[in-house]
Amino acid sequence: MNDKSIHIAIIPDGNRRWAKRRGLKPWEGHIAGAERIEEISREALRNGIKNLTFWGSSKDNLQKRPLEEKRELLIIYEKYFKKLITDPDVYKNKTGINIIGDWKKQFPRSLKNILIKGVEKTKSHTHNFLNFMLAYNGDDDVLHAVKKIKEKLLKEKRDFKITPGLFKKYLLSNKLPPVDLIIRTGTENDPHNSAGFLMWQTQNSQYHFSGKLFPDFGPKEFRKIVEEFKRKQRRLGK
Repeated sequence: MNDKSIHIAIIPDGNRRWAKRRGLKPWEGHIAGAERIEEISREALRNGIKNLTFWGSSKDNLQKRPLEEKRELLIIYEKYFKKLITDPDVYKNKTGINIIGDWKKQFPRSLKNILIKGVEKTKSHTHNFLNFMLAYNGDDDVLHAVKKIKEKLLKEKRDFKITPGLFKKYLLSNKLPPVDLIIRTGTENDPHNSAGFLMWQTQNSQYHFSGKLFPDFGPKEFRKIVEEFKRKQRRLGK
């Protein structure tokens, strides 16, 4: 497999548990997690990974967490993305930034402006892509496509063939290629996907479940998992 075609998605679970075990506030775990995201992103670039996707938050995360934790999490997002969109390496390496999910409805104006600026400033970058799923649920992704196709049908007042290509076009995640490898951290005898994470793109994905909480999951382990994945021969149902 060509390294540059690989798409890796990471479900970074365990920030809150990591903080709790250390007697820290939940958002201190999110701060540590943001640091790991930066380190892993650089490691992925060194390994020639074309697409790296992080699930930053589900809509449920934002709606159900205590108000103080949600407020602190949004502050962390603002600080992290300010740093990201001014990072010289993003422009040197032609890294495109994509933000996917219901974040425009969920986030405050100041944070939305930062995210929009980052996407706009890097929209011509195609060497590699850094994708963030924010306020994202997989069922919303699929329902968005269904609603858009229904709108198209009512507007055009004609029947048309619904193909996989047409359906993908209307997904919130339509820019993302199929995911080759999903890494989920923080599993405790409960390996699983959740909230329908990227249902369309994960039909043939391989999974790696790590018991390490995300703040303890660093570039070294990430590199080891990627190297192991590259050695495998994927059957893809054959």
